[in-house]
This record gives sequence, structure tokens and C-alpha cells, in this order.
Amino acid sequence: MTGIPASAAGGPSGARRTAPAAQTPGATAADVARGSARDSGADEGATAGQNGTAPREGARAVRGGKIGAAAVDQASVWNVANLLTMVRLLLVPGFVALMLGNGGHDPAWRSFAWAAFAVAMITDLFDGHLARTYDLVTDFGKIADPIADKAIMGAALICLSALDDLPWWVTVVILGRELGITLLRFLVIRYGVIPASRGGKLKTLTQGVAVGMYVLALTGWLASLRFWVMAAAVVLTVATGLDYVRQAIVLRRRGIAERRAALEEAQR
Repeated sequence: MTGIPASAAGGPSGARRTAPAAQTPGATAADVARGSARDSGADEGATAGQNGTAPREGARAVRGGKIGAAAVDQASVWNVANLLTMVRLLLVPGFVALMLGNGGHDPAWRSFAWAAFAVAMITDLFDGHLARTYDLVTDFGKIADPIADKAIMGAALICLSALDDLPWWVTVVILGRELGITLLRFLVIRYGVIPASRGGKLKTLTQGVAVGMYVLALTGWLASLRFWVMAAAVVLTVATGLDYVRQAIVLRRRGIAERRAALEEAQR
């Protein structure tokens, strides 16, 4: 007895795996190598099993139960992030009905409409955070999330302008910018992705606050305050839109230059 556990010293199970290849008369070096490779794969599978994940043939085992669970959720459309996006889409017709209820100027109905709008804005914050944090990004989410964002904001702006609470030119500027930048992202996606800037995030927050204040039937100094908040939102909307156009131009030029350089290198 040496005091060394069998698993550390190779153990009986390890001896059973390697003995046939090493002790069989006439065994070649290739046979021994193949036996060692099989043993290595078995050990790797055992380690993966202890970590709570199942080994996959031809691929490295996923380490950690949480990461493995996230990968499973990623493969399914029915994850938490996408469900929040779908809730936001379903809120749009309900929000419109509440905004236009009882003539569109009833303070009670407008309060309910504001609650629906606030829920939509909150889910917009959480679904993106969940998708990025837990690797729940799916093709459905990439398409549905921006549609849901534009749908709830567009519905609010159009309703406000239709009720003469907000000038139509403000609605046209904001929606024109949002749709234009979304289209621009798709046009330059072959060269890369335009990341969301801090100015863009501040613009989204300011727009949400301003539109929410207009949805509520405010009076007095709060009605005056919402005018200035909306003015700030319009300025940020235009400024960040121009910045995204600049980024798209730079990204396209860089992508074209890299492709040209790659072609020239391939022709040498």
C-alpha cells in the first residue's frame, strides 16, 4: 500500500483500457497510439460528466451548467427575451385603443395608455439585457426587437399628432430618423455592424420620457416641461442620426478597402 488513490495512479479501470493494446503480442505502435487516444476521449467525457454537461462527439464539452443551459435557450425561440419582445408587440394595439378611448382626451384613459407605454419601454430595456447577458440572441429576436421598438414609439407619436397634442413635423422627424437608420444598418451590414452609441442610448431614453409625458394629460408647469424634454429628444434624434450616417460611410469605405486589399493579396 502506497497511499496513492487508484484514480491517481492509473487505477484498475485505466489498466483495463490500456492493457490490451500494450500487452497483446505483435501490437504495433499505431495500435498503442489508437488505444491512448480512446482513453483520452473517455477521460474527457468523464470530466464533462462531472461538470454537469454531456460530452459531444467531435467537439469540446461545454464547461459549466449555466453556459450549457444558455446554449439550449439560444437554440429555442421561446426564451425569456423573445417573450418580452412579443409582449411589447401585443401591447401596441392595446395602447392605441387606450389612447383613443373616449375621444382621446380623457385623463383616465390617457393614464392607462401611459401605463401600457411604460411597460413597453421597460420590457425594451430588459429583453436586450437578458439576450446579451445569457446568450439568448436569436434570429427572431434580431428582427422582432427593432420592429417592436419602432411600433410602440410610432404608434404613440402618430396618436399624439392625430389628437393635435404634438406637431406632425416632430413625428415625421423622429420616425423618419428611426426608419432611415434601421435601413442604413441593413445596407452596410455586409461591411460590419454599427454599434449603439451612448448618444443613441440617451436619445432613446429622452424620447421615451418625452413621449410618456405627452401621453399623460399634464397641465401647468409640467406641460411646459414636457415641451423642453421633447425639444431635447428631437435635437438628440437628429444629432445621433447624422453620427450614424458618418459611421456608416466610414464603415463602408473601410470594408471596401479591406476587400480590395484581400483581392490584391490573393492575385499575387
